[in-house]
Amino acid sequence: MAIQRALLLIADIGGYTRFLKTHAINLAHAHDMVSQLLEAVIDGAASPLELAKLEGDAAFFYAPLSEDARVDVTPAVTAIRAAFERRKELLRIDRSCTCEGCTQVEQLTLKFVVHQGEVAFQRVKRFTELGGVDVIVVHRMLKNSVPIREYVLMTETLARQLAPGLREQALSLQEELEGLGRYTLRYVPLDVLEPAPALSLQPSALRRVVAWTRMTWRSLPYMLKLKQPCTGFRNFDMGSERVAGALQP
Repeated sequence: MAIQRALLLIADIGGYTRFLKTHAINLAHAHDMVSQLLEAVIDGAASPLELAKLEGDAAFFYAPLSEDARVDVTPAVTAIRAAFERRKELLRIDRSCTCEGCTQVEQLTLKFVVHQGEVAFQRVKRFTELGGVDVIVVHRMLKNSVPIREYVLMTETLARQLAPGLREQALSLQEELEGLGRYTLRYVPLDVLEPAPALSLQPSALRRVVAWTRMTWRSLPYMLKLKQPCTGFRNFDMGSERVAGALQP
């Protein structure tokens, strides 16, 4: 098991909480919408970021760092956010279904938590498992008191490495991280970052049919009750019993 300094980043999708009715079609399509957006998040994460694992409606990334490396997280966050926004706009343009799982895709949001520290890397077959206190820290940061929906929240060390213009816009707050004590964190609203370029696509009947067919095929296991949709989604506030109940005949 190797110990190395690393950048740890979690991109977390939210927005369905309290809005989505517990209905089989809504849930299956909501699962597909989030899955497509997670694919975009992964595609937007450029090297040296590597995917550690998918965690429900979030993606956990890491990047090994040298001991003296300075890290500005802005380019990575901006690229991931741009890919997310482009995919969300494409889902809106190609939408043909009127269920809540599809029509509320525009309400889906993205937030980031970022930390750096010492990480234990363990190779298990073709997967890399990450462990250590700093992995716990970045996950505890997901539960916070940031008063806005879309932001990048980082530890103080990373905030000091932001570009000067952005560093001054990083707002400070104190958080009690469960089991770890009190941390000084800083957050930057995503809307102060460079916006994603707008898509120039126009609605296309053919593209809508293709998108609907693909979504229907991917949703089939959930509609046939072979799988349960939205399992493990942290930002989905409905209990598993209610979700399961919606899929009963």
